[in-house]
Amino acid sequence: MASVSQSPVNISGSLSSATSAADLLRSSINGVNGVPLQTLGKGHVGSRQKGLNIVAKVRKVKKHEYPWPQDPDPNVKGGVLSHLSPFKPLKEKPKPVTLEFEKPLMDLQKKIIDVQKMANETGLDFSDQIISLENKYQQALKDLYTHLTPIQRVNIARHPNRPTFLDHVFNITDKFVELHGDRAGYDDPAVVTGIGTIDGRRFMFMGHQKGRNTKENIQRNFGMPTPHGYRKALRMMYYADHHGFPIVTFIDTPGAFADLKSEELGQGEAIAHNLRTMFGLKVPIVSIVMGEGGSGGALAIGCANKLLMLENAVFYVASPEACAAILWKTAKASPKAAEKLKITANELCKLQIADGIIPEPLGGAHADPHWTSEQIKKAILESMDELQTMGTEELLRHRMLKFRKIGGFQEGLPVEPEKKVNMKRKEEPRPGLISDKVLQGEVNKLKEQIMKAKESSSIDMDQNGLIEKLQREINYEFSEAAKALGIEEKLSQMREEFAKAENGQLTSGQIENLERLKNEFNEKLETAPNYGRLKYKLSLLKEITEAKVFAENYKKTLPLKAKVNEKFKEVLEKSTLKQKIENLKAEVEKSGASSIEEFDQDLKEKVLEVREEVESEFVNALESSGVHVTSKIGQSSMSLVKAKVDELNAEINQIIQDVIESTPDLKSKIEMLKLEVVKDKNTPSKESKEKIEALQQQIKEGVADVMSSAAIKEKYEQLQAELAELSGGSDGSLIKEPSYA
Repeated sequence: MASVSQSPVNISGSLSSATSAADLLRSSINGVNGVPLQTLGKGHVGSRQKGLNIVAKVRKVKKHEYPWPQDPDPNVKGGVLSHLSPFKPLKEKPKPVTLEFEKPLMDLQKKIIDVQKMANETGLDFSDQIISLENKYQQALKDLYTHLTPIQRVNIARHPNRPTFLDHVFNITDKFVELHGDRAGYDDPAVVTGIGTIDGRRFMFMGHQKGRNTKENIQRNFGMPTPHGYRKALRMMYYADHHGFPIVTFIDTPGAFADLKSEELGQGEAIAHNLRTMFGLKVPIVSIVMGEGGSGGALAIGCANKLLMLENAVFYVASPEACAAILWKTAKASPKAAEKLKITANELCKLQIADGIIPEPLGGAHADPHWTSEQIKKAILESMDELQTMGTEELLRHRMLKFRKIGGFQEGLPVEPEKKVNMKRKEEPRPGLISDKVLQGEVNKLKEQIMKAKESSSIDMDQNGLIEKLQREINYEFSEAAKALGIEEKLSQMREEFAKAENGQLTSGQIENLERLKNEFNEKLETAPNYGRLKYKLSLLKEITEAKVFAENYKKTLPLKAKVNEKFKEVLEKSTLKQKIENLKAEVEKSGASSIEEFDQDLKEKVLEVREEVESEFVNALESSGVHVTSKIGQSSMSLVKAKVDELNAEINQIIQDVIESTPDLKSKIEMLKLEVVKDKNTPSKESKEKIEALQQQIKEGVADVMSSAAIKEKYEQLQAELAELSGGSDGSLIKEPSYA
């Protein structure tokens, strides 16, 4: 169709000429304004009627090829209808883009290229080296893409060469006709809609369209739709619902376009209208996240019966960079944010937000777009086969339940203290719902607090809350046991009788019935199904009660401990004792001994004398202040006795060793005992145990004569008497029994 343009029109003369102003201002069907219809079709018109001059020019321009070319190619891929779409293959191959984490792979690829180039230049055979490098490359590629981090998947989803919606549509459809406009005067290029067929089955396709280069991205607004795009999609949803076409949506957007104009035109209303409408559509809907699905901009065409995701696609409410900027005040924390947000296909399938994962080739969808499209086609047909067997009501309910089950959570897990800020007070869970693991954890925590408090000499904690909780749990377990054993009804009847008793006094018959029921319950208790839990909770209650008693007693001793320490300092500050201690220190330093065992007999007696004097003064000071001391035994006396015991033990062991060396039969038995112990160290058999016990008995009998030596007996009895005197009746058990193995 030719286009007509005009040159400036010169008007002169009187306005009362034959050509009226209405003629001059009338619009023609060809879009020429201000030119009378009579002038069309003339290359140059010059007219002079009563002083009026009109000049016009017609310029020829190239005819538009839209919507149909003048001579359409009937053999074009996809049929003649594909001419309706202006989307054409790129004339130039897109430049390869290497992501940051892929750089090690590029080093290997560069080595392969260098070796191939060298082989071509020199004519030498480097096929073995090339094959080896290619195998390494494939293995490295596999290792990398099977262990991707969430932020790496985000980067793959945003890859500039990743196939777009129209790339996939033209790969999977036999025919595709793009439909334009929202019937309100706008056509958003960021959302593409159209009807297509897959294996003869008609579908309504709609999706976000990103550009394949900078020019296309600017035209497509980087895949960020305005309200016009969502209203266009809404119109196609109604159209598909009316004609019974199943809907397939493709999601690939950072989010809805958030500029001032979009907000003025009702961006939020357009998204909300789509959400409401999609839940009422009576046709199956399948959504495929092929790149990144950002917030409401993705959800506006994503309320489907099935949500499928490509392996490296992501679906999020806020981008990792935005989340990191909010939580950690820097976008550099985006890897951490991507991990916490759970936005990958695997994580979303675990959370039951996504219904399936469509595999991608190693290297991402851009490594082999046609193979990826085939996987998408297969997933669409499988999902549609399943959904089209459902009736209308079942289909709508299926879509509703898919979204109703999202957001499950688990109760009873401990909350970190920093997360309890501004939280409502937690209600006490009903008895029986608290797990044994949680109860054990609380008991252990309280024990740790008591031990820490003991070290810091201050105990100030409340165990009553935990004890009450355990008592509630135990009462619940007793009730459950009574139900299981069939005694609950008898207990209820007895409670009613007790309630009717006058002044709360029980008759002898009631007391007998109570005792009989109690005995019956105790006899059958071990057969109750919850007996293990009841026993475990009773043991926990015992532990925590003992811990409470210890804490109370220790708390009572704290003032006494402070008083004792104060009195001991007063005793040490006495001038006479202080002088004796200083003199004793000087003698010890002069002797050069480093421990009490190295002191000579005279020095040991002096130390013992000073210590006994200090202890005596200390006990007198305590008793004068009202503190009764039950035993006057001191650590110093015990140390001296222990030193003598160690000397006796060493002497006995030396004598035994001499006897063993001089008795070959005894020595061989000891060696046999050692071999038996080593041989069956992990899992000793019954025969081995019996043999070891027999050898030990024979060895003990062999050295029994040594212990009957008169000198050793005398020393032993003397030490035993000293220890009994100090400990108030001890049996002298500090002396060790000799070991032979």
